[in-house]
Amino acid sequence: TSLPGFGPFGEHAINASWIAVQELEKLGLRDDVDLHVYEVPVEYQTVQRLIPALWKKHSPQLVVHVGVSGMATTVTLEKCGHNVGYKGLDNCRFCPGSQCCVEGGPECIDSIIDMDTVCKRVSALGLDVTVTISKDAGRYLCDFTYYTSLYQSRGRSAFVHVPPLGKPYTAEQLGRALQAIIEEMLDVLEHSEDKINCQHEH
Repeated sequence: TSLPGFGPFGEHAINASWIAVQELEKLGLRDDVDLHVYEVPVEYQTVQRLIPALWKKHSPQLVVHVGVSGMATTVTLEKCGHNVGYKGLDNCRFCPGSQCCVEGGPECIDSIIDMDTVCKRVSALGLDVTVTISKDAGRYLCDFTYYTSLYQSRGRSAFVHVPPLGKPYTAEQLGRALQAIIEEMLDVLEHSEDKINCQHEH
Protein backbone atom coordinates (compact mmCIF):
# COMPACT_ATOMS: atom_id res chain seq x y z
CA THR A 1 0.00 0.00 0.00
CA SER A 2 1.38 3.38 -0.97
CA LEU A 3 0.35 6.31 1.21
CA PRO A 4 1.07 9.84 -0.01
CA GLY A 5 0.26 12.78 2.30
CA PHE A 6 0.56 16.45 1.30
CA GLY A 7 3.19 19.04 2.20
CA PRO A 8 2.56 22.54 3.55
CA PHE A 9 0.37 25.03 1.64
CA GLY A 10 -1.60 28.23 2.24
CA GLU A 11 -2.50 28.62 5.91
CA HIS A 12 -1.48 25.00 6.60
CA ALA A 13 2.16 25.57 7.62
CA ILE A 14 1.95 22.23 9.44
CA ASN A 15 -0.06 19.91 7.21
CA ALA A 16 -2.21 17.61 9.34
CA SER A 17 -2.36 15.03 6.54
CA TRP A 18 1.42 14.49 6.57
CA ILE A 19 1.54 14.43 10.38
CA ALA A 20 -1.30 11.85 10.39
CA VAL A 21 0.51 9.71 7.80
CA GLN A 22 3.69 9.80 9.91
CA GLU A 23 1.66 8.70 12.95
CA LEU A 24 0.26 5.81 10.90
CA GLU A 25 3.77 4.86 9.84
CA LYS A 26 4.70 4.55 13.55
CA LEU A 27 1.62 2.38 14.22
CA GLY A 28 2.09 0.27 11.08
CA LEU A 29 -0.42 -1.96 9.31
CA ARG A 30 -0.92 -5.72 9.54
CA ASP A 31 2.15 -7.86 8.87
CA ASP A 32 1.36 -8.88 5.29
CA VAL A 33 1.16 -5.25 4.08
CA ASP A 34 4.17 -3.31 2.77
CA LEU A 35 3.57 0.35 3.53
CA HIS A 36 5.32 3.05 1.46
CA VAL A 37 4.87 6.64 2.62
CA TYR A 38 5.44 9.79 0.54
CA GLU A 39 4.98 13.52 1.09
CA VAL A 40 3.49 15.10 -2.03
CA PRO A 41 4.20 18.78 -2.79
CA VAL A 42 1.11 20.92 -3.44
CA GLU A 43 2.02 21.35 -7.12
CA TYR A 44 -0.04 20.20 -10.13
CA GLN A 45 2.92 19.37 -12.36
CA THR A 46 4.72 17.38 -9.65
CA VAL A 47 1.54 15.35 -9.03
CA GLN A 48 1.23 14.58 -12.76
CA ARG A 49 4.80 13.28 -12.77
CA LEU A 50 4.91 11.61 -9.34
CA ILE A 51 1.68 9.56 -9.34
CA PRO A 52 2.49 7.49 -12.47
CA ALA A 53 6.07 7.06 -11.17
CA LEU A 54 4.80 5.66 -7.84
CA TRP A 55 2.51 3.19 -9.63
CA LYS A 56 5.34 2.10 -11.90
CA LYS A 57 7.78 1.68 -8.99
CA HIS A 58 5.55 -0.24 -6.56
CA SER A 59 2.55 -1.61 -8.56
CA PRO A 60 0.60 -1.31 -5.28
CA GLN A 61 -2.57 -3.15 -4.39
CA LEU A 62 -3.98 0.21 -3.31
CA VAL A 63 -2.87 3.85 -3.06
CA VAL A 64 -4.46 5.87 -0.25
CA HIS A 65 -3.98 9.63 -0.47
CA VAL A 66 -4.41 11.75 2.63
CA GLY A 67 -5.09 15.49 2.49
CA VAL A 68 -6.09 18.24 4.92
CA SER A 69 -9.25 20.30 4.53
CA GLY A 70 -9.78 23.46 6.56
CA MET A 71 -13.53 22.90 6.20
CA ALA A 72 -13.50 19.32 7.47
CA THR A 73 -14.55 18.54 11.04
CA THR A 74 -14.59 14.76 10.50
CA VAL A 75 -12.30 12.24 8.82
CA THR A 76 -13.84 12.12 5.36
CA LEU A 77 -13.70 9.28 2.81
CA GLU A 78 -13.87 10.64 -0.74
CA LYS A 79 -15.81 8.47 -3.19
CA CYS A 80 -14.60 10.00 -6.46
CA GLY A 81 -12.22 12.37 -8.22
CA HIS A 82 -13.19 15.07 -10.75
CA ASN A 83 -11.45 15.93 -14.01
CA VAL A 84 -12.50 19.53 -14.67
CA GLY A 85 -12.61 22.85 -12.83
CA TYR A 86 -9.07 23.41 -11.51
CA LYS A 87 -8.67 27.18 -11.24
CA GLY A 88 -6.79 27.55 -7.91
CA LEU A 89 -3.06 28.32 -8.13
CA ASP A 90 -0.67 25.85 -6.50
CA ASN A 91 2.46 26.54 -4.40
CA CYS A 92 4.32 27.42 -7.64
CA ARG A 93 1.57 29.91 -8.61
CA PHE A 94 0.66 27.50 -11.42
CA CYS A 95 -2.70 26.23 -12.63
CA PRO A 96 -3.31 23.83 -15.57
CA GLY A 97 -4.17 25.82 -18.73
CA SER A 98 -6.90 23.32 -19.57
CA GLN A 99 -8.18 23.46 -15.95
CA CYS A 100 -8.42 19.67 -16.10
CA CYS A 101 -6.40 16.63 -15.00
CA VAL A 102 -6.55 14.45 -18.09
CA GLU A 103 -7.72 15.99 -21.36
CA GLY A 104 -10.45 13.79 -22.79
CA GLY A 105 -10.74 11.77 -19.56
CA PRO A 106 -14.13 10.99 -17.96
CA GLU A 107 -15.67 13.80 -15.89
CA CYS A 108 -15.64 11.71 -12.71
CA ILE A 109 -13.94 8.44 -11.66
CA ASP A 110 -15.17 6.43 -8.67
CA SER A 111 -12.89 4.45 -6.40
CA ILE A 112 -13.44 0.69 -6.63
CA ILE A 113 -13.48 0.71 -2.81
CA ASP A 114 -17.02 0.81 -1.42
CA MET A 115 -16.61 3.81 0.89
CA ASP A 116 -20.06 3.35 2.47
CA THR A 117 -19.02 -0.10 3.71
CA VAL A 118 -15.65 1.18 4.97
CA CYS A 119 -17.36 4.07 6.77
CA LYS A 120 -19.89 1.74 8.46
CA ARG A 121 -17.20 -0.72 9.53
CA VAL A 122 -14.83 1.92 10.94
CA SER A 123 -17.70 3.69 12.73
CA ALA A 124 -18.66 0.34 14.32
CA LEU A 125 -15.16 0.03 15.85
CA GLY A 126 -16.01 2.75 18.36
CA LEU A 127 -12.95 4.95 17.72
CA ASP A 128 -13.07 8.47 19.15
CA VAL A 129 -13.12 9.89 15.61
CA THR A 130 -16.15 10.51 13.38
CA VAL A 131 -15.85 9.17 9.81
CA THR A 132 -18.09 10.47 7.01
CA ILE A 133 -18.43 10.18 3.19
CA SER A 134 -18.06 12.84 0.49
CA LYS A 135 -18.43 13.03 -3.29
CA ASP A 136 -16.54 16.33 -3.68
CA ALA A 137 -12.83 16.45 -2.89
CA GLY A 138 -12.74 20.21 -3.55
CA ARG A 139 -11.33 20.89 -7.05
CA TYR A 140 -7.85 21.72 -5.77
CA LEU A 141 -4.71 19.61 -5.38
CA CYS A 142 -6.49 16.90 -3.35
CA ASP A 143 -9.14 16.32 -6.01
CA PHE A 144 -6.55 16.70 -8.79
CA THR A 145 -4.29 14.09 -7.18
CA TYR A 146 -7.19 11.72 -6.54
CA TYR A 147 -8.43 11.88 -10.12
CA THR A 148 -4.89 11.46 -11.50
CA SER A 149 -4.39 8.42 -9.27
CA LEU A 150 -7.82 6.89 -10.03
CA TYR A 151 -7.17 7.35 -13.77
CA GLN A 152 -3.72 5.76 -13.49
CA SER A 153 -4.91 2.85 -11.32
CA ARG A 154 -8.33 2.16 -12.90
CA GLY A 155 -9.97 3.02 -9.60
CA ARG A 156 -7.54 1.29 -7.19
CA SER A 157 -7.08 4.46 -5.16
CA ALA A 158 -8.70 6.10 -2.16
CA PHE A 159 -8.62 9.58 -0.66
CA VAL A 160 -9.06 10.52 2.99
CA HIS A 161 -9.53 14.14 4.08
CA VAL A 162 -8.55 15.01 7.64
CA PRO A 163 -9.31 18.23 9.58
CA PRO A 164 -6.48 20.52 10.74
CA LEU A 165 -4.71 19.33 13.91
CA GLY A 166 -6.66 20.06 17.08
CA LYS A 167 -9.86 20.82 15.14
CA PRO A 168 -10.85 18.59 16.89
CA TYR A 169 -8.46 15.61 16.64
CA THR A 170 -4.88 15.02 17.76
CA ALA A 171 -2.20 13.54 15.49
CA GLU A 172 -2.49 10.25 17.41
CA GLN A 173 -6.26 10.08 16.90
CA LEU A 174 -5.87 10.76 13.17
CA GLY A 175 -3.11 8.14 12.88
CA ARG A 176 -5.25 5.49 14.58
CA ALA A 177 -8.24 6.41 12.40
CA LEU A 178 -6.12 6.09 9.24
CA GLN A 179 -4.83 2.71 10.41
CA ALA A 180 -8.40 1.41 10.91
CA ILE A 181 -9.64 2.93 7.62
CA ILE A 182 -6.83 1.48 5.50
CA GLU A 183 -7.11 -1.98 7.06
CA GLU A 184 -10.88 -1.97 6.32
CA MET A 185 -10.23 -0.71 2.77
CA LEU A 186 -7.77 -3.55 2.14
CA ASP A 187 -10.27 -6.04 3.55
CA VAL A 188 -13.10 -4.71 1.34
CA LEU A 189 -10.78 -4.72 -1.69
CA GLU A 190 -9.62 -8.29 -1.08
CA HIS A 191 -13.19 -9.56 -0.61
CA SER A 192 -14.41 -7.85 -3.79
CA GLU A 193 -11.47 -9.38 -5.71
CA ASP A 194 -12.23 -12.84 -4.31
CA LYS A 195 -15.77 -12.48 -5.66
CA ILE A 196 -14.49 -11.42 -9.09
CA ASN A 197 -12.08 -14.38 -9.16
CA CYS A 198 -14.90 -16.81 -8.22
CA GLN A 199 -17.04 -15.48 -11.08
CA HIS A 200 -14.17 -16.00 -13.54
CA GLU A 201 -13.67 -19.59 -12.43
CA HIS A 202 -17.29 -20.70 -13.04
